[in-house]
Amino acid sequence: MASDNPYASKLTDSTTDIELSRMDQFEDGLSTRYAGKTVEETVQELDTDASKGLCNQNDIVYRRSVHGVNEMVNEEEESLFIKFVSTFYGDPMILLLIGSAGISFYMGNLDDAISITAAVLIVVTVGFVQEYRSEKSLEALNKLVPELAHLTRNGTTETVMASTLVPGDLVHFQVGDRIPADVRLTEAVHLTIDESNLTGETNPISKNLDVVTKPMPSIGERTNIAFMGTLVRDGHGSGIVIATSHKTALGGVHSMLSSIEKPKTPLQNAMGKLGQQLSFFSFAVIGIIGIIGVIEGRSWLDMFQISVCLAVAAIPEGLPIIVAVTLALGVLRMAKQRAIVKKLPSVETLGSVNVICSDKTGTLTQNHMTISKVWTVDMKNSHLNLEKKDDVSASLTKDVKYMLETGNLCNNAKYSVEKEKYLGNPTDIAIIESLSKFGMEDLRNTRVRSSELPFNSSRKYMAISSHFGDKAKSETFAKGAIEKIVGMSKMYYAKDGEIKPLTEEVTKLIFKMADELASDGLRVLGFARNSKAFDKEPSDLVFCGLMGMNDPPRPQVSQSIASLIRGGVHVIMITGDSEVTATNIARKIGMPLSDPERSVLNGDKIDSMSEEDLADAIQSVSVFARTTPEHKVSIVRALQMRGDIVAMTGDGVNDAPALKLADIGIAMGKNGTDVAKEAADMVLTDDDFSTILHAIREGKGIFNNIQNFLTFQLSTSVAALSLIAVSTLFNLPNPLNAMQILWINILMDGPPAQSLGVEPVDQEVMNKPPRPRSERILTAAVLKRVLVAAFCIIVGTMYVYVREMKDSVTRRDTTMTFTCFVLFDMFNALSCRSYTKSVFQLGLKNSMFNYAVGGSLLGQLCAIYVPFFQSIFQTESLSFGDLVYLVMITSSVWIVDEVRKYLRRKNAGYSYGYSTSV
Repeated sequence: MASDNPYASKLTDSTTDIELSRMDQFEDGLSTRYAGKTVEETVQELDTDASKGLCNQNDIVYRRSVHGVNEMVNEEEESLFIKFVSTFYGDPMILLLIGSAGISFYMGNLDDAISITAAVLIVVTVGFVQEYRSEKSLEALNKLVPELAHLTRNGTTETVMASTLVPGDLVHFQVGDRIPADVRLTEAVHLTIDESNLTGETNPISKNLDVVTKPMPSIGERTNIAFMGTLVRDGHGSGIVIATSHKTALGGVHSMLSSIEKPKTPLQNAMGKLGQQLSFFSFAVIGIIGIIGVIEGRSWLDMFQISVCLAVAAIPEGLPIIVAVTLALGVLRMAKQRAIVKKLPSVETLGSVNVICSDKTGTLTQNHMTISKVWTVDMKNSHLNLEKKDDVSASLTKDVKYMLETGNLCNNAKYSVEKEKYLGNPTDIAIIESLSKFGMEDLRNTRVRSSELPFNSSRKYMAISSHFGDKAKSETFAKGAIEKIVGMSKMYYAKDGEIKPLTEEVTKLIFKMADELASDGLRVLGFARNSKAFDKEPSDLVFCGLMGMNDPPRPQVSQSIASLIRGGVHVIMITGDSEVTATNIARKIGMPLSDPERSVLNGDKIDSMSEEDLADAIQSVSVFARTTPEHKVSIVRALQMRGDIVAMTGDGVNDAPALKLADIGIAMGKNGTDVAKEAADMVLTDDDFSTILHAIREGKGIFNNIQNFLTFQLSTSVAALSLIAVSTLFNLPNPLNAMQILWINILMDGPPAQSLGVEPVDQEVMNKPPRPRSERILTAAVLKRVLVAAFCIIVGTMYVYVREMKDSVTRRDTTMTFTCFVLFDMFNALSCRSYTKSVFQLGLKNSMFNYAVGGSLLGQLCAIYVPFFQSIFQTESLSFGDLVYLVMITSSVWIVDEVRKYLRRKNAGYSYGYSTSV
């Protein structure tokens, strides 16, 4: 029984810790708890042995029954078939189309029924595939969980399946292994672990056994814990399993991804509302007309047939397809700009983004550290500037040489023949690359390293001892934080190589120059050495000098930020750097920092603020400094609480929940993890912030195009509906027969409409502010334009119909009316290419439109002149004079819109896109 098990009494406390943990910030209670305990306390609490591991088989079975299998398994799995079927309901437009297809099939209109059904299947399938792909982020997490683990139980070590591990197990790992569970280290020999998939930081973390005393340490600060899924980069170690499966830090990310529901895009919301509006309006009008027809004495069957014609004419069943095609073509264009969009609706959402939260390193900057400035004591208040200089060998005094040698030997960067570049810590790479500027070579292959103290966040420096040969005397070289290096130094090098005492005056000068370099936005390191090996840590060092390192902004990032700000987009930089460095970089790239106290917010302040307080403060924030990836979720929630549409960049596993929660999650293609890429909506193949600008421009242009073809479709739909309605109300024969209505639907939903969706993006759209989330796709301006165009078409077509009709309706009457409506359609499409620009300004750049309209006109000529089609459409040949007459009448819809555009440009200037304010 549980009460007889010595481990059972400890279960309640651990469970409570988990419940109290803030999982929304990935702070799992177990690793935080055990990071503050010694190895002995951990062994005692988990009732295990630090050298033999668990020894009681019954105890192991019990623990597995409590904690389950060490795997990331989704609790509920719906079948693909059920998921596919569920996509058919809940969307008013889809339900409307299904109903229209059913009516058409019942009335024997197989062509309509088949085309509508095909449209529904295509739209639903596209949506299903997108949803299915978005769920792959959870599967990508599972790839980080290793299959095997090196386990010791009852004193016997063997390799087992990692899924069998339970809390209290003793595991071992070495270079190249992935940690199989969250582990409290009991042994760490030069152990460094890559935790970038959790923290986003590229530098491996040096691990030790020391107790972490900070109350709520971040994942990167828990240096005595090894986390599931992280990779051992150097050394080897052992530890006691403290958490498995969903109770690990990685499991917290998995649980968060499972619980976060991706918000609907503005376009999806707008199209849903449009479907409801169209269905209500269409069926209300159809019902009224049906009742009036019956009152006038027409048969129920006749009115039902007329109602079906009205339904077919009123409902633009091709609208979802044209939206999908427009978005898909936008995806292809964006791919050429190095932005891979995974979900079609996300393309349009980009045009509505009004806040972009971007990582600094690698996105706003080039992610390539370079040595910008060097300083030694004898330089006094000046320094050696290396920027834009390829050769500074003339400045190689002995103190500078000793500093470069120290940085060279105290360095773990390695050259990759395959990639033809150095790999490793960016700081180490920068030092190695700077040697050639001074005419120096890499000296590491001439020496043998005898000992090393790797850099970690608590030590804040790295030190090594090395010698030339077996009998040679060892020397010590150290680099790191200024206060650490100066604290271990007693002397300093003069420029002639002479060793002088490190007085209080010299020490003040060192710190003064370090602050000066840091104020320039540089990362500053100190260097020191001596001629003896160290035991536990270096001492009596000789100070060499300082290096200031710079990660320069990407070339186009300043212009991109300026363009986004002009377009009403709030750009926020998120970085783990200090506030001083972050502020300096922000100023360099043109971010607004009018009030630094309000514009810059650090991670500690975020932790102390509620979501409501953060939402209030975030309006004026341009920089988040000293942040961790887990802060991103809080930032996204605070912004969305304000009603903002948020784009968030990220590359690590811990970024995945924020990427999924954001309206647009943007992962890095070069440095991003698979989990981040799967959770994101868009992937930047070049990791460049400027690429986001191109994507937003495309998104804004796409929404304009969607409104353009929506204007065309609705004006044609309203006109066709009104024609039949007016004829019914005045007891006139229908001016169009079923086949003619079908042909008009093909034009309305086919190539002419689709060609409007690929109109080239107007570059001036970036001057228009982002579209609000709540704004309807049918704005007042769009609706007004629809009604004006529909009025022109109705009046012109009815004029021709009534003028041609004498005592009875003949083929010539319907042919003139039919051709009149089709020509109105073509001129209407021409005017709908742009809301603001004249056709003469647009030119003939849209070749798809040219081919679509040309093909439609050719098809209409076939319908009225080819005998085979004359029998199908019930038409007859028209004279050339008839065609000229019809062109003169139907061009009125285009002329009226050109006059509107001219007056608008004259009175109000350009205002691209649609808005209720225009």
